[in-house]
Amino acid sequence: MNQALKKILIKTKKQVFSEIIGNNSTKLKGEGYDFCELKEYEYGEDVKNIDWVISAKMQKPYVKVFYAQKELNVNIVSFLNGSTYFGSDAFKQEVIVQIASALGFICVKQGNPFSSFIANEKLEVCTKKSKQIFNVNYMSEQKYYYNVIGKNINYEKITKELFKSIHHKSMIFLIGDFFDIEKLDLKLLCQKHEVIALIIRDKFEENPIELGNVNFIDPNNNRNFEGILNKNTIDLYMKKIKENDHKLYNHFQNCAVRFTKIYTHEDLIKKLIGVLK
Repeated sequence: MNQALKKILIKTKKQVFSEIIGNNSTKLKGEGYDFCELKEYEYGEDVKNIDWVISAKMQKPYVKVFYAQKELNVNIVSFLNGSTYFGSDAFKQEVIVQIASALGFICVKQGNPFSSFIANEKLEVCTKKSKQIFNVNYMSEQKYYYNVIGKNINYEKITKELFKSIHHKSMIFLIGDFFDIEKLDLKLLCQKHEVIALIIRDKFEENPIELGNVNFIDPNNNRNFEGILNKNTIDLYMKKIKENDHKLYNHFQNCAVRFTKIYTHEDLIKKLIGVLK
């Protein structure tokens, strides 16, 4: 493991264990710590849950009901394709690794098992179901050193394989830059699982500057692009980006997918806390 990856893991682990608190509560009623409601006492219920203050006011016994603490099955899916090999502050691939490791550490802290995948033309299992820190480190190494050059995303194939591979109701995190999403369809996956999308972008991608004559290499297919990056080409490019994102947001909303956008220069832990609340 090189020093750059070690720094990512040490920083992320420290942030997770110091800033993110609490466990997962479900909408199921049972033994837990998160208050749900008050209700009249019924024979056989645990008397330790009686609220004596409210009972005295109402002249009949009332008990506190709590949300049950329930173990979550978490799946971390990283879309690693050529376009993630880009970044003005940090490479998007590195940010995806940091987010995946943060989610892994959160699972370890809260006692939830997690599995991880790498997705592009096909779905690859990165780590199997585990609650161990070792698996967080192993997952991070696999994704950090993964060769993304020449890889494209087959969203249709990936969503079908995820639906077949994940049998139990789970929380699925989809992490990627979500460009070219014409064939992205999460309806079937969302019927069975809770899906959260984390969109990783670089600020230059959405607000490029005029550079004049340029020579780019497309990391998705290794093709050269020679042209002029002026106001007209930037306006056309930004129009396509806005159309892509408008379609993407509408699809997420129609499928009840929670999502947030994280830029390569932002504090990703704060963004994660926001979407996980």
